[in-house]
Amino acid sequence: MILLSIENAEKGYGERVLFENVTLGIEEGEKIGVIGVNGAGKSTFLRIVAGLEQPDSGQIVSGSGVQIEYLPQNPDFADEATVLEQVFRGKSSVMTVLREYETILVKAEANPNDQACQQKLINLSQEMDAHDAWQLESEAKSILTQLGILDFFARVGTLSGGQKKRVALASSLIHPADLLILDEPTNHIDNDTVTWLEDYLRKRKGALLMITHDRYFLDRVATRMLEIDQGKMYSYTGNYSEFLLRKAEREELAEASERKRQNLYRNELAWIRRGAQARSTKQKARIERFEEISAQKLTTNQDKLEIMAGASRLGRKVIEAEHIHQSFGERMLLKDFNYIVLKNDRVGIIGSNGSGKSTLLNILAGRLEPDSGKVEIGQTVKIGYFAQENAELNENLRVIEYIKEEAHVLETADGGSITAAQLLERFLFSRQVQWMPIGKLSGGEKRRLYLLRILMGAPNVLFLDEPTNDLDIQTLTILEEYLEEFPGAVVIVSHDRYFLDKLADKMFAFEGDGVVKQYTGNYSEYWEGQRRTGPTTEKSTAEKKSTAPQRIKDRPKKFSFREQREYEEIDGVIASVEAQIKAVNNTISGAGSDFELLQQLTGEQHELEGKLDKLLERWTYLNELAEEINGEK
Repeated sequence: MILLSIENAEKGYGERVLFENVTLGIEEGEKIGVIGVNGAGKSTFLRIVAGLEQPDSGQIVSGSGVQIEYLPQNPDFADEATVLEQVFRGKSSVMTVLREYETILVKAEANPNDQACQQKLINLSQEMDAHDAWQLESEAKSILTQLGILDFFARVGTLSGGQKKRVALASSLIHPADLLILDEPTNHIDNDTVTWLEDYLRKRKGALLMITHDRYFLDRVATRMLEIDQGKMYSYTGNYSEFLLRKAEREELAEASERKRQNLYRNELAWIRRGAQARSTKQKARIERFEEISAQKLTTNQDKLEIMAGASRLGRKVIEAEHIHQSFGERMLLKDFNYIVLKNDRVGIIGSNGSGKSTLLNILAGRLEPDSGKVEIGQTVKIGYFAQENAELNENLRVIEYIKEEAHVLETADGGSITAAQLLERFLFSRQVQWMPIGKLSGGEKRRLYLLRILMGAPNVLFLDEPTNDLDIQTLTILEEYLEEFPGAVVIVSHDRYFLDKLADKMFAFEGDGVVKQYTGNYSEYWEGQRRTGPTTEKSTAEKKSTAPQRIKDRPKKFSFREQREYEEIDGVIASVEAQIKAVNNTISGAGSDFELLQQLTGEQHELEGKLDKLLERWTYLNELAEEINGEK
């Protein structure tokens, strides 16, 4: 079933055409990845599909009653709202009831003797029943926990940028939608959470349209790829690996067609020249064919981002860290960390969000003084630091002026030189774009420009803090090739598993309580070793779930109104679901060869079994809580 169709859509800004003649349909259950260089129009395309922006021409037609949920790259937030209020945003009746229930629940728990408040809670509980909202509430809290958001009543304004993005992601995931649209959902989440999100989206029944630079994510989730390339959109069936094969085939065919056109053009040009004096006697059709061939310009992907940055000479001593301790309040981030950075190091740093990865990078780079211990940086070291957030860019400054502030000319590794304008062109900034104000660039283009500025300084040690955020896959591929040949040390904080597999030969893993363990090999080798031996660098799901929100940590254990009611009823609910599963199994046994009925029954069976699993998990939690409550009495 087609959920949404796009017919001859075109979009541009000024003279810049993002895409044209786009015609395609999005079918129920499809998982579609959208790729293209920064500034190609990927986010604009998503906004158009979501109905938030209109194409210059063409039309978008969605099926009757199709619900669309959209997560932008930079969501809007209500700073005064709690996490749950932000998650249950929207004007639908079920979301309104959920917000009201969570608000009054807090008041009721704080004022157990307030009869009016308790009555309001009872009334809202009945409305929750009427809207069948309990499952949605439970799913929202489960997703927030998986995303590392444990205090459901924290004010959004107090959260970090990464935490806010994860709250917005949770909100998008729990809102019922036939088509879920996600713009860079893997930014700001750690490796374990990315793995969880992959699994969640693979199992989700609705259609998915997403932009992500995470190539493993696209391989494991996508069933179709859309590529925006030089104003055209190409569709490929399959995941990212299949896309690479199909794209190579397409480009080979395009290049073969272009060679054929050029050969034909040369033959026809020779024919025209041979008979120049008798032009009036030429066959009119053949002359028209020559003019048509002359006007043709086949689009082939000739642009390739090239990085030819020189590096300063690096002496024997690079960076030495001894007995580094660093804490944040009562929380230990680094405990007795020691390491000597070697000249050709390729180090990947991983750990859960907030574990201290960026802090370690800042200490090694000399940007932050540790609480104790010392860091010595060699005299010849010239550090290039690519931070998570771009340096403050003067948006009125032209692109080329920003680069020239660092250097007008760069000495290259082969002894030559390259001007700022030439280097910008190799970074896919055309001469026209070079004279545009920075404020008119896309977020990804600004990120690429910031990277170019750092490399223009010819560093010999590179510190990269989440370099894959907002960079397109083409830029990442060439950056990887550059870093493989970079004549100096590279230290990378990243959640991009593909990037770490390609570059790292050592892994630093934050394992809690300030302990940073060092492993030989890339990310996959590290992960395989951890899978065999047990613990991972990040908290397990069970540990995350057992960590209570700060709001209730110091209070005596007790059931909330809803939990008390749920505890009393859950045995009966479980028995009911088990009876339904038994009935479905009996029906399957008697369905014979009715294939359509079997398909329907199998779907019901799987759905009921999933519901039973969640109920049993909830039963375990409620009974353990009851035991703790009875133990405190």
